[in-house]
Amino acid sequence: MSESRREQILATAADLFAARGFHGVSVAELGAACGISGPALYKHFPSKQAMLAEMLTSISERLLEVGRERVAAGGGDPAAALRGLVDWHLEFALTQRALIVVQDRDWESLPEDARAQVRRLQRSYIALWADQLRALDAHLDEPSSYAAAQAAFGLLNSTPRAGHAVPDARLRDLLAAMALAALGVAPAH
Repeated sequence: MSESRREQILATAADLFAARGFHGVSVAELGAACGISGPALYKHFPSKQAMLAEMLTSISERLLEVGRERVAAGGGDPAAALRGLVDWHLEFALTQRALIVVQDRDWESLPEDARAQVRRLQRSYIALWADQLRALDAHLDEPSSYAAAQAAFGLLNSTPRAGHAVPDARLRDLLAAMALAALGVAPAH
């Protein structure tokens, strides 16, 4: 199967899981939504749980990978790095609303090994933010920097529940300004 077909199946599954929950979607319904039979999905994924695991693991890997790129692009300036991280996380949050819902609601359906891998990746992603926050404010201790990073994620990950009447461009500007202010970072000029 081509990578784009695999991504299409995962995107369709994310939309269905977000709408009805992991346990509310049958393999037959998932296959039909992808234009194949339910059992044909097993040629591509060993189980529905494996599909969920790949979905959430791959997005956690991507968040961390691009997050590291944004920090590097900040050139050692923690404010620039944090602006880059906020921008990247908003891009994710506005384009992957279904994955945010799936992560929140269907976390317990992940196999334990996938849960451990996602937790490890998420801790690294949080640490990336927390390190920049401490570089920006030398008086900020480690637990507070982690709490601040997680609070920012809560704000940025509100996109599935916020802004239904607000166009994405306006919502992006609003959430970016709020997150940067909460993190103590001046907007770019």
